[in-house]
Amino acid sequence: MAQWKVRVDQDVCIGDAICASLCPDVFEMNDEGKSQVIVEIIGEDLIDCAREAAEACPVSCIYIEEA
Repeated sequence: MAQWKVRVDQDVCIGDAICASLCPDVFEMNDEGKSQVIVEIIGEDLIDCAREAAEACPVSCIYIEEA
């Protein structure tokens, strides 16, 4: 089964929270109002919503790569 690593560049994140609303099983907002990854390695069950969140991010600070 394929797996992917998800990362948020918090230096670039503006706290839009679209990722957390689109894919709450992968992303949440931290105390600084920035997105953070809940589950760093995801499987096929979460890749579609993670990709949707990455595409919707207004500053493109979400990175997904094969694990």
